[in-house]
Amino acid sequence: HFGCSVIGHYLSPRPAKQKKLHVVILNTVKVCCRTDSFVLYFSALVITDGPQDKSGLADEVGSEDDLYNEFRSSSNRFGHPGGGGEQLAINELISDGSVCAEALWDHVTMDDQELGFKAGDVIEVVDATNKEWWWGRVLDSEGWFPASFVRLRVNQDEPMEEYLANLDGASEGGGASMEGPLGPGLPCKEQMRANVINEIMSTERDYIKHLKDICEGYIKQCRKRTDMFTEEQLRTIFGNIDELYRFQKKFLKALEKKFNKDHPHLSEIGSCFLEHQTNFQIYSEYCNNHPNACVQLSKVMKIKKYVFFFEACRLLQKMIDISLDGFLLTPVQKICKYPLQLAELLKYTNPQHRDYKDVEAALNAMKNVARLINERKRRLENIDKIAQWQSSIEDWEGEDILSRSSDLIFSGDLTKISQPQAKGQQRMFFLFDHQLVFCKKDLLRRDILYYKGRLDMDQMQVVDVEDGKDKDFNVSVKNALKLCSPGGEEVHLLCAKKPEQKQRWLRAFADEREQVQHDLETGFTITEVQKKQAMLNASKRHQTGKPKAVTRPYYDFLLRQKHPTLPTSLPQQQVIMLAEPKRKTSNFWHNIGRLTPFKK
Repeated sequence: HFGCSVIGHYLSPRPAKQKKLHVVILNTVKVCCRTDSFVLYFSALVITDGPQDKSGLADEVGSEDDLYNEFRSSSNRFGHPGGGGEQLAINELISDGSVCAEALWDHVTMDDQELGFKAGDVIEVVDATNKEWWWGRVLDSEGWFPASFVRLRVNQDEPMEEYLANLDGASEGGGASMEGPLGPGLPCKEQMRANVINEIMSTERDYIKHLKDICEGYIKQCRKRTDMFTEEQLRTIFGNIDELYRFQKKFLKALEKKFNKDHPHLSEIGSCFLEHQTNFQIYSEYCNNHPNACVQLSKVMKIKKYVFFFEACRLLQKMIDISLDGFLLTPVQKICKYPLQLAELLKYTNPQHRDYKDVEAALNAMKNVARLINERKRRLENIDKIAQWQSSIEDWEGEDILSRSSDLIFSGDLTKISQPQAKGQQRMFFLFDHQLVFCKKDLLRRDILYYKGRLDMDQMQVVDVEDGKDKDFNVSVKNALKLCSPGGEEVHLLCAKKPEQKQRWLRAFADEREQVQHDLETGFTITEVQKKQAMLNASKRHQTGKPKAVTRPYYDFLLRQKHPTLPTSLPQQQVIMLAEPKRKTSNFWHNIGRLTPFKK
């Protein structure tokens, strides 16, 4: 019933006359969930009572504004959660307690009201009234989480494991043949493997057609209209989807060669994923660009001619009735779906099967690809925060932090002991990949930091120092570690307050080296354009945000705190009068002023 209601909305964006339908399900229900919408697809035969009524096709066409509003409303209904019949159906299922969501990305939070989870966790959705933030439950924890971080799963009445167990039990107890509902002549597990193989091949062919429709139906037509689109706009909206299309065609050809049409369960497709695992990393660029694509698309869709143009492109290409933002979300879904498909394939592959080891390795490889894409997305989002952090530091010297670093690994207070005086200085340290920045806190406002220097971690070795007297600095130390250059020309002694803090810093330094090596192996880089854009955004926010802390002497700073800011056009005498109210002179205040450091 739920599937029929959604498909009804899905195929009929315009109001239609009510008709009684008989729906005959032809095959197993397949669930296709997007991160920002919910759609059920199934093959069915629809038989109407009586002849088809075509009067609805000849509805009177309204004004341009009516058409525009209709396109906008249908776009919202299909492309976003919380709109139309889909959201109502989701909430109806939630009320029945039958909706779970699978995490696509890690959600790390420090807010008690938010729900933290890792990619792959299953979340019970309790409330989806808000289209952006849902309330869910993982084990004993409850909280809000972003809807875009998950994909919905509709629980089946009977899990597949129980279903297969019942079939096995029936065959053992009643002596029934193995043919059953899963197919003649094949054991259950082999038939299930054949079903998964067929599903992978089918979805891959559909995906290729989908990419082709976008490239030829939208991008090709958009490039003809130079009066409406610039190359930069098209690159932002569509990203590198044409590159994905070229790669996926090659990948499908490789799958077709390994696919056994007569006996699908004998197909050996695991090696295809292993051979192309590095090529899947091009999805990282597309996934990172996708939020920008949504922003750019939402801007142009506010203009009527763009709404009609995109709708004309869809109709000309004979594409299904989904808004463009829904089409552009498919590659993000696809790269997340591969590990799920391979896990299902491995589940129904016997360890003795020739493809077992390759499928197992392919599953790990595609999990790593998804993890890498997730990590790159997080790192790209972090550069904006790092740029904002640098703009808040006073007296910054040298190159920007983003010139070499893209991730903050750890931070905290340490005592820095320098030669030759061996004098300890309390400093705030920030460990990024490739460099360690240390700052001094303001004496009066502890949230203000002054830049004091940085160390090149590529040229430093970390040495654990035992408690006691240090020979190099001739001082007694506790919870200490050293940063030394290879030749010993540069030595820095750092002391933590507690042993636990020292061990945490040692782990952080080890993590920094591992991350640098990992970035080198995977080829992770941030483009100069992205760095410049992050610094530009930080400077703009800084101008409109809180004023930077002063770098002048503390006396000037105190004066600014004591006196209000006044128009410069006022005479100096009036300024003094406004800043300090007139009081009658008294010998008492004169005498007390001699005895205390406070002023009147």
